[in-house]
Amino acid sequence: MAVLALVLLLAALPLRAAQALVLLRDVEIETTIRELADPIFLAAGLDPSSIAIYIVNDNTLNAFVAGGQNLFLNSGLLIRTETPDQLAGVIAHEAGHIAGGHLSRARVAMEDAGTQAILGTLLGLAAAVAGAPQVGVAAMAGGLTVAQSGFLKFSRGQEQAADQAAVRYMGELGQSPEGLLQFFEILDSDDLHLSGRANPWLQTHPLTGSRINFLANQVAKSPYAGKAITGAAVERHARMRAKLDAFLSEPSDALRRWQDDPSVPGRYATSIALYRIPRLDDALIAIRALIAEHPDDPYFHELEGQMLYENGRIAEAAGPYREALALLPASGLLKLGLAKTLIGSDDPADLREARQQLVDTTVTEPDNAEAFRLLATAEGRLDNEGAAAIAMAEFSLLVRHYDDARRYAMRATQIIQPGDPDFLKLQDLQAAIDALPPGSRNPRRR
Repeated sequence: MAVLALVLLLAALPLRAAQALVLLRDVEIETTIRELADPIFLAAGLDPSSIAIYIVNDNTLNAFVAGGQNLFLNSGLLIRTETPDQLAGVIAHEAGHIAGGHLSRARVAMEDAGTQAILGTLLGLAAAVAGAPQVGVAAMAGGLTVAQSGFLKFSRGQEQAADQAAVRYMGELGQSPEGLLQFFEILDSDDLHLSGRANPWLQTHPLTGSRINFLANQVAKSPYAGKAITGAAVERHARMRAKLDAFLSEPSDALRRWQDDPSVPGRYATSIALYRIPRLDDALIAIRALIAEHPDDPYFHELEGQMLYENGRIAEAAGPYREALALLPASGLLKLGLAKTLIGSDDPADLREARQQLVDTTVTEPDNAEAFRLLATAEGRLDNEGAAAIAMAEFSLLVRHYDDARRYAMRATQIIQPGDPDFLKLQDLQAAIDALPPGSRNPRRR
């Protein structure tokens, strides 16, 4: 599993009639964001487990909520936030929109066609995140006019309500709303230099002087004014910014920016830039130096594994992934990464280990289609034809290949008998297939 896995899909989201939406998966960055976001969601009376967070590979400063409890954060926003307080403020503001029911009201105001377009977008997004980007693209067809209708453009009243909610949430957490104010000031400054180009945040979240004045007044009277987030969260935020920059920028540009920075985030970014140039030997020296100093950091081990795996040194990559997983045993993405290093082995023991890691991944990430696809490969190589058919049927359901799902399920019923360990799993699978809408077929290829 790549540390930053890019998933391409065509999106019907604000500001562009058609745009390429690329989603990023990274266990370290996701963990960093979750550690900031979950306490905010709880303060907002929201269940953190019910809110999906997506990281969008887009260098513009934007964040938005869509389709219910789905929060999207652009990589450009994550990199531009200078402190964890600023990112927390943005998340608190978006949580205010969710808790305030603003999305439901926006949907009521939309035409049915627009509603169907955004729902189709999110269904396609789910398929693409699951590991089938071509299906995600297919699901977007015909939904490319939502941007022109101004969907998700909140009213000034809703923006003010979200600001007020953010102030309240931050106060409940013993924090000042100063981070959100600072982010608004960054937006306001950037808007003066856009030369006619629309700022995505400002298009969907109208920024007014009264909102900035409101936050400034709230900061002035906050009992937590001047109290910033400290400790490990600051380091994690700095590492997230450095990592995103090193992976998403031109490698030579990133190397020039970071190679003279002696901090841990700077050295981390340098190792990533070297590996992307590619200067693998230098990159391995750099990341192994960090591992020697921080042997309990799972993400440094993961990066070493990725470097080796993506350069064809697959057998060597298994060791670093095992080290990472030992330090972060609940991570489905790390289990998937280890399984990918093992699945090509001719050793049955490696295949059995890969199968177990993939089974565990499907439990923690039940919508991860790549895990089911690889699980089918492992089961097939171990001559478990029934289990392989079930895994392929699960994969097909996730990527909305419904005809294929029915075909693989039928194959499984011819192999798996009552009393077999996988019989109950097959029953659940058949129930899911039977619940499909009438006439559900594979999406047309485009």
